[in-house]
This record gives sequence, C-alpha cells and structure tokens, in this order.
Amino acid sequence: MTDRELQEHVQNALDWEPSVDAAEIGVSVDNGVVTLRGDVKTYSEKATAERVALGVYSVKAVANDVNVRLAGGYQRTDTDIAQAVVSALRWNTTVPDEKITVSVGDGWVTLKGTVDWEYQRQAAANAIRDLAGVRGVTNTIAIKPHVSVMDVKGKIEAALKRSAEVDARRINVAVADGTVTLSGNVHSWFERDEARRAAWAAPGVKSIDDRIAVVP
Repeated sequence: MTDRELQEHVQNALDWEPSVDAAEIGVSVDNGVVTLRGDVKTYSEKATAERVALGVYSVKAVANDVNVRLAGGYQRTDTDIAQAVVSALRWNTTVPDEKITVSVGDGWVTLKGTVDWEYQRQAAANAIRDLAGVRGVTNTIAIKPHVSVMDVKGKIEAALKRSAEVDARRINVAVADGTVTLSGNVHSWFERDEARRAAWAAPGVKSIDDRIAVVP
C-alpha cells in the first residue's frame, strides 16, 4: 500500500469515528508512519484519534501532534481539575485510589504511586481522560506486584496460544526479574496490543519490554 493510499484510509477512519471532528485533524504519512496534526477541544478526542489511526491496517506507527485547545465550556482551573480527578479515581472500583497521588499543571495531569497490576494503572488514566479541562495525562504509576512469580514465561505463552487474535508462533517471550520481553512480529497494532495485554495479565509482571514489530 502506498503512503497516499494509507493516508486516505486513515482519513476515512477518522471520518467514520463520530467522537472525532475529523475536519480539524490533518493526516500525513511517510513510509507507513502516520502524523496527526490540528486542534481538538478535548484530550479524549486527541486520544481517540490516535487509537483510530493505529487501528488502520498497514500503519506502522503514529505521531500524535494534535493540540488540545479547550473551548470556553471546557475551561477549568487546575484546582477544579485536581478535585475532579481525585473524585473520579475514588469512584472507580478498579482503581486503588489510596495508592495514587495527583498533580495538575496548566491542565496537564500527572499520576504517581504504585499498584499491583497494569489494568489498575490503565484504569486510573482512563478514569480521568474524559474530564473537562484536562489537556493531557502523564501516567508514572509504577507496577509493584505483591505476588510471587511462578513460571511467568509458561503462563504468558499459554495465554498467547489461547487468544484468537494473536498468532503465538510469531512471538517470543523472555522473562527476567519481573520484566517480560516480547519479540517477533505481528500483522497489526491490534494484535500487538493483544499480546501486551496477555503478558500484563500474568502474575508478578512489573514491566514489559515490547520489541514486537508490526509487519502488515
């Protein structure tokens, strides 16, 4: 597929997503790498545009240079945002909010702390992504499992084989001190994300070194 064809596919995908104002987002492609530019009204819209672009077949990577320019109705003070973030985390049943601290500067939220699982770390970021006034989120929450690591490599390999979305034969797994290294190649970003999710689900995983290449 040529870069011009891929650009058209990404633009069509953005047009098809109702939560994104595609008219405000420009798309350029260079050797399969997509760059998004423009202005949107919320951080949620920026994140969604990136997710949509990554979901297009033949996309190798996405550089998200979209700016969040809050409209008048979305403007909030940093104090208002901080209070809303703390409340959103407290009300989310999958987030151990007592282990997380929050700081806000010019609408940009930084999350710190430690949790036991990657899904808790992601849930914290997802819980605040759609809040009014948020311009961006930096998630520095660390994973520090309180469970022992028992045959993590075997558990991950078995999980990959169970997944209907992943060709486990194309992925190699290595584990050392709680860090899982994934290598090999897959056909899409979706398949790569599914492999990462399978690895994060294993008990005792602290971090993932993702070396999987996307080869459409």
